[in-house]
Amino acid sequence: MEIPRYPQARGITLEDKSLLDPLFEELQPRISELTFANLFLFRRVHDYRLTRVGDAVVALGKGYDGSGYFLPPLSGEVAAATLALLDAGLTLYGADDPFLERYLHAGGVEVVPDRNNFDYLHLKQEMATLPGKRYHKKKNRVNYFLVRHRHEVELFHGGHLAGALELLEEWRRVRMELAPGSPVQGEVEGAAEALRLHEELGLSGVVLLVDGAVKGFALGERLNRDTAVCHFEKGDLFMEGLYQLLDREFSRLLFTGCTYLNREQDLGEPSLRQAKLSYHPVELVVKYRVRRSRHPF
Repeated sequence: MEIPRYPQARGITLEDKSLLDPLFEELQPRISELTFANLFLFRRVHDYRLTRVGDAVVALGKGYDGSGYFLPPLSGEVAAATLALLDAGLTLYGADDPFLERYLHAGGVEVVPDRNNFDYLHLKQEMATLPGKRYHKKKNRVNYFLVRHRHEVELFHGGHLAGALELLEEWRRVRMELAPGSPVQGEVEGAAEALRLHEELGLSGVVLLVDGAVKGFALGERLNRDTAVCHFEKGDLFMEGLYQLLDREFSRLLFTGCTYLNREQDLGEPSLRQAKLSYHPVELVVKYRVRRSRHPF
């Protein structure tokens, strides 16, 4: 399907994977939003749409507060497309330092770091082995789980689908009870679609089985040549040590050729931020919001 020219735009379909994947391969992105699976699975939550600006393909979206933005252009004359959209009054979300250095030399823009959306970048080998004293608590929690539960870890396949969806629904129910009004429905819908379409989307995952029942799963993909990204990680919220074991096994079993693991952002949730920092990221991938100076934040 043809991509219309800005200001027209259209929604993202599964058929767009063959169009966008070569662009991402050329781009070699560092931020977690820039994969086809992410755009497709969160197309409803963020109202992702595709447009063309000159010869550049651009994804338009909306934040959780409904405010519009555009992601870094995926191809073509990136600088020209970026400036054109900024001149039109749109906000650029997801610009990292290399993007700013390469494409936004001119003045007249406001550049604001978006801490709640920084990506956590980890050494994958550390996540897989939990070495040294600083991971002592993580290893203790893994061991706590191992001595109390008969478990198996398997690569995700279609035979796990029903159990994973059942776990996901239970996770949603518990989260809603613990934090009423928490905006988890869109995330749950994306995760369910990821489970159903993992082959079509090129996602790989692991499942954690306890007494034969799915009690945890994680799904991800390769982000660039040396980095994998984990998009979804869900488990029984009452099994101590389960998430630590799930993290370890995802890192150990999948994407063995990658050096780094991107574990996405914390969205400003204090408990999630603490949990992600406790794995000692080697870098927080800084993302910026950029607007023309005449459009104050």
